[in-house]
Amino acid sequence: QVQLVESGGGLVQAGGSLRLSCAASGRTFSSASVGWFRQAPGMEREFLAAITGSGDRTYYADSVKGRFTISRDNAKNTVYLQMNSLKPGDTAVYYCAARDGRVSFIVVLSFQGQYDYWGQGTQVTVSS
Repeated sequence: QVQLVESGGGLVQAGGSLRLSCAASGRTFSSASVGWFRQAPGMEREFLAAITGSGDRTYYADSVKGRFTISRDNAKNTVYLQMNSLKPGDTAVYYCAARDGRVSFIVVLSFQGQYDYWGQGTQVTVSS
């Protein structure tokens, strides 16, 4: 079992930056692929970025490519999402999720059903 806790959300002006953290506890985290998703009010949950257990591969949604960067520090059992050039449209609750086992094609990590564990989310609000 893996427990995930997101942090780092808050209120930021448009054009600003935030770094979200996803801290894991429980089982060995270094073998788990991790993804970040977000959900705005009235909208479906949206994939943002994913990273493999070793950190050797990453994958991004087109909507955030070039603005968001996913990384991980397995010594700290933490995955990060650096978000730059934030826009009001980025306002949402941000979730991290983890799945056990290796993936052959990283694109599968864009599907919510691929994940075994989810955090409770952290609110990000971008003001104009």
